[in-house]
Amino acid sequence: MPGATAQFAKWVSVFRPSPDCAVRLVCLPHAGGSASFFFPVATALAPTVEVLAVQYPGRQTRRHEAGIDNIPDYADQIFAALRHLDDRPLALFGHSMGAVLAYEVALRMREAGLPDPVRLFASGRRAPSRYRDERVHAATDEDVVAELRALSGPNKEALADPEVLAMFLPAIRSDYAAIESYRHDPGRTLGCPLTVLTGDADPRTTLDEARAWEAHTTGPTDVQVFPGGHFFHVERSAEVVALLARALSGQGADTIR
Repeated sequence: MPGATAQFAKWVSVFRPSPDCAVRLVCLPHAGGSASFFFPVATALAPTVEVLAVQYPGRQTRRHEAGIDNIPDYADQIFAALRHLDDRPLALFGHSMGAVLAYEVALRMREAGLPDPVRLFASGRRAPSRYRDERVHAATDEDVVAELRALSGPNKEALADPEVLAMFLPAIRSDYAAIESYRHDPGRTLGCPLTVLTGDADPRTTLDEARAWEAHTTGPTDVQVFPGGHFFHVERSAEVVALLARALSGQGADTIR
């Protein structure tokens, strides 16, 4: 990969290197999530699409690093890790907090004079301009665990292990502080195509809140609704991967509507 930097190596995991790929897909996890979540996606899309999975600080290989508690700093550092990737088209996929980070990274690409992403996939998150009064980051440990259980996310068994819980709760809190304090800048807009993925029973995103993403780009916006809750993309992984493959094969937005 040309021009790879120390920043890139710290922030990005490439599980299936694909030097002859047609496009790269940067995947940004949910709050508390990690790069390894996207290993199956990398395997399914290689070698046509090379998946670059972002690893946030405070977990897995970066577990000894402090977390980041605000979206601007998060996006600045992720953008710095990715900005040298100029030899292939680049797409962004983010779920939940990752969707907002993908949006902010795409804004930084545009403002730096780089090509827009060929597509941004915003999954499991209301539009940047839609806010709720959420304060999970300041809740008790018991209430944080209750929130995670309510969302029925991956690795639910870890919530019953006090030692594992103690390791990842700081990262959870910093991620929640980042996303719960986030406010978008209405003067900044994307120009790339946007595909919004949402679960029809997601307690954190209504269909109206998902459709509001269309105000954040001058490009075409497509909304895909799946059966399921906040982590619909786990239960519907085959369908989501198929959608990504179609959209990134050059067939464009019209074929996934």
